[in-house]
Amino acid sequence: MKPAPFAYERPRDLATLLARLAEVTGSVKLIAGGQSLGPMLNLRLVEPDLILDITGLPDLRQAAVEGGTLVLGACVTHADIEDGRVPDVTGGALRRVAAAIAYRPVRNRGTVGGSLVHADPAADWVTALTALGAEVEIAGRTGRRRLPVERFVTGALEVALERGEVLVAVRVPARPKGTAWGYVKHCAKIGEFAHAIGAVRLDPAAGCGRAVIGAVEGPPLLFADARPLFGGRIGPDFARHFDPVAADSALAAAGMADPVERHVHVTVLARAVAQAARPIPMPLTEAA
Repeated sequence: MKPAPFAYERPRDLATLLARLAEVTGSVKLIAGGQSLGPMLNLRLVEPDLILDITGLPDLRQAAVEGGTLVLGACVTHADIEDGRVPDVTGGALRRVAAAIAYRPVRNRGTVGGSLVHADPAADWVTALTALGAEVEIAGRTGRRRLPVERFVTGALEVALERGEVLVAVRVPARPKGTAWGYVKHCAKIGEFAHAIGAVRLDPAAGCGRAVIGAVEGPPLLFADARPLFGGRIGPDFARHFDPVAADSALAAAGMADPVERHVHVTVLARAVAQAARPIPMPLTEAA
C-alpha cells in the first residue's frame, strides 16, 4: 500500500518547529529516521494531514556531557552511539544496547528520540533507558520540562507529550565505577522484535539498584528499588540471591496471567542479572 496524501514541511530550526506545531489545526506527525512511521504510513495505520521533517534541526543532532549527565539530542541515531560518535558515560552500556538494535540499515537512520516517542514495548531504548535512570527533555512554546523515562512512556505506543510539544533530548546519568549492568533480550530471530527483555543496573557498594522487565504489553515493569528481587539486599554476591519467585509474583500482580509467558520474562531477567555479575562482555541478544 501507499500512504494517504499529506502535506510535508521541513522546519529550519526548533523555534520554527514549535511555532508550526502551535498553529496546526489538523493531525500532524514528526518524522526523523522514519523506521517506525514509514511502515505505519504505508499501511495507513496513521493518516496525518501534515508531516514535519525534523532531521535538519542541528539542535537535535548534538550530544554533550553536562557534569555527570550525557545529553543526547533526540535525532542522534543508534549508529551514532554504536560507532562511538557520541560520548558514553555508561561504561559502554549504551554502545552495547545500540549495537544489538535490529539491523545496520535501521541503526543508520533510527533515532533515540524517535524510538522513545513511538514507545513500542519491545523497543530497546524504552527498557534500557528506564533501567539507566534516564530522563527526557520536552520543549513547547511555553518552555521546557523533564520527565523520567518511566513517566514519559505511559503505555504501549503512548507517551506523555502534550499537543504542541516535542521531545528534544534524552539525559542519561553516568554509571559510577563498580555499578553492574546487565541487558538481555530474547528474540525469535536475531534482529527481530524482542519477546522479552531484562535489564539491571545494580550498585553492590551502595546496596541499591534498578531492574526492568521489558517487551510486555504496556510500559516496562520497573523495580525502582530492586532489593526485593534479591532477598532484600544487593551485595557483591547479588547473582546468588536473585529470587525468580519475587519476579514472577510481580509480573502476575501486573496482570500477566500466562505462567509460561511469565517464565520466559523471569528467565531473561535472571540472565541479565547473571550477565551483570560477570566482568566480561556478554551477548545482548539470544534467538529462540
